[in-house]
Amino acid sequence: MADKTIYSVVFNHEEQYSIWPMHKDLPAGWKAEGTSGAKEVCLKRIEEVWTDMRPLSIREQISD
Repeated sequence: MADKTIYSVVFNHEEQYSIWPMHKDLPAGWKAEGTSGAKEVCLKRIEEVWTDMRPLSIREQISD
């Protein structure tokens, strides 16, 4: 059975990305990135934008 859920790309304050079903409220601390669609579409978008898997706080410590 195919997944017919529409997802949204979401991210948190550490710039970590995930997908979330559009029909559910976002969990606390997460914001919509702006991309929505089938799971494959959202996962492809995450591959494009999440090029550094380290949390933002770690990246900032290293760059100081």
